[in-house]
Amino acid sequence: MLQRTKGRFLLTLLVITGLAGTLKNSTLTKTERKLAVTELKETKEEILQSIKGLSKAQLAYKSTTTHRSIKETITDLALTEKNLWNMLGTAMQHQAVTGPRHAMTDEDLSSLVNNPGQAIPLSPSRSKAAWKTAAGALSAFKDVRTDHIRYTKSTTEDLRNHFIQLPAGQIDAYQFIRLVAAHSSRFVQQINDIKQEPGFPKH
Repeated sequence: MLQRTKGRFLLTLLVITGLAGTLKNSTLTKTERKLAVTELKETKEEILQSIKGLSKAQLAYKSTTTHRSIKETITDLALTEKNLWNMLGTAMQHQAVTGPRHAMTDEDLSSLVNNPGQAIPLSPSRSKAAWKTAAGALSAFKDVRTDHIRYTKSTTEDLRNHFIQLPAGQIDAYQFIRLVAAHSSRFVQQINDIKQEPGFPKH
């Protein structure tokens, strides 16, 4: 009975102070969450499929000394994923910013992501890769991507009101997660391009 009375008192207080109806859940919607999780999962699978069954010779192949091998591409992917995850974590440590938005719209983000000829404006800080093998780098990528997926599935943080400044402009943390997924697709394209080169080993 006491708890019910307290509940009624709180509701009355909210109405009197004008807060009732303005307090809202600022976490992701079901649609937003599902879209981001799906993109993270699908692009992870694309990466795994792109290198499935490749031999050491195929992983190490370079058409010229100035081009990256698939092994180097996977290492760069793992390092990028780690650095981007750190960028997201840093952004979420800051206080949420409410008020007028100055970030790009979701429509602008979709146009950017779906344009293969346009570079994705991510420039994470670089550090030395610790993996000596493609398998080690791939394992690290899978671990971090799994963390990304788990976080996106369950977080109740206000992703829409935390922002990250990129070279091309400002995006919110939710958009950043989607951009991370799209960015890994560019690595898949790089891997597939290497596999299509005339000198690529058959075994």
